[in-house]
Amino acid sequence: MELNWKSKVASAVALVALAGSASADDWYPYPVEVWDPPFDMASPRTTIDYVPLEKAEKAWDICVSFPHMKDAYWLAVDYGVVAESERLGVKMQLVEAGGYTNLNTQISQIEDCVARGAEAVVIGAISFDGMNNLVGEIRSKGIPVIDVINGISSPELSAKSLVSFGEMGYKAGEHIAKLHPAGSGKVQVAWFPGPPGAGWVEAGNAGFQEAVAGSDIEVVDTKYGDTGKEIQLKLVEDTLEAFPDINYIVGTSPTVEASISLLRSRGLTDQISLLAYYFTPGVYRGIQRGQVMAAPTDSAVVQGRVAIDQAVRILEGKPYEKHVGPALYVIDSNNIDTFDQASSLAPDGFKPTFTVN
Repeated sequence: MELNWKSKVASAVALVALAGSASADDWYPYPVEVWDPPFDMASPRTTIDYVPLEKAEKAWDICVSFPHMKDAYWLAVDYGVVAESERLGVKMQLVEAGGYTNLNTQISQIEDCVARGAEAVVIGAISFDGMNNLVGEIRSKGIPVIDVINGISSPELSAKSLVSFGEMGYKAGEHIAKLHPAGSGKVQVAWFPGPPGAGWVEAGNAGFQEAVAGSDIEVVDTKYGDTGKEIQLKLVEDTLEAFPDINYIVGTSPTVEASISLLRSRGLTDQISLLAYYFTPGVYRGIQRGQVMAAPTDSAVVQGRVAIDQAVRILEGKPYEKHVGPALYVIDSNNIDTFDQASSLAPDGFKPTFTVN
């Protein structure tokens, strides 16, 4: 598949930054992109304003599965599925597998959900290809399956609520590549794309590498690993030992969050700049404080909301978008105080929530 993230950036995304705060009742209409044909990230896109149902016809029972709840990114998605389930008036049970090495746990948790009577399943998948047999089994029972955030390769999915993580990676790479065009002098970058085998990581890596190609960015180290902060901290420490002269650390939000205090303790804050390729509260604070350069946001809360709405629409036989994701934009010091926080971050004080009755 040809990678061409730059040509697919929508000009309308700046509107999102001006959308204001979205409460549980007024988060929509929200600017999203729709892929047609669906399930192919290289397909043409159109931009629409997404408007969900006002209420569900009945209290449908929806199962939601996440890879883990170890970082605030998935807390934002949790808030999205919880808030939209409450707004629509449906039941929701969320299970989390504990980490990206626990594919079998995720599969068995989803199987248990279906066995207890779930009427639709929303999956943030650990593996791009590893869920395909399970998706086929669930769909054979007439149960809708929605792919949220991470990506699943099965053509039997009912719908996708996700963005191009290739474009997310591209936006991060483009941000620094513009600062160091060819001939301006080589700079060293350490790149931490996330857990090996996850669809979003493979896409993010491809986008990032394409964006920096032809610039004076030299990617001296690429380290994969689970997005637990302790694991990412160890990867960064190993990289600093091997490459003491690096200029940038770019990667997952937990990578960047762990690096802030590490660089401070080692006196490297002025030498090494930080850039995340998705958005969390820690990255938000880092940008506010001048510790992090920038990060693209995929409006994780909205992705969770849309996935629940898609599930309800399918269950009720109503029209729905098969492949939709929020328009992407980059957050930096210029818009950190004006962007729509409620689309990307869980509210202060929101705790992991696993059931809506």
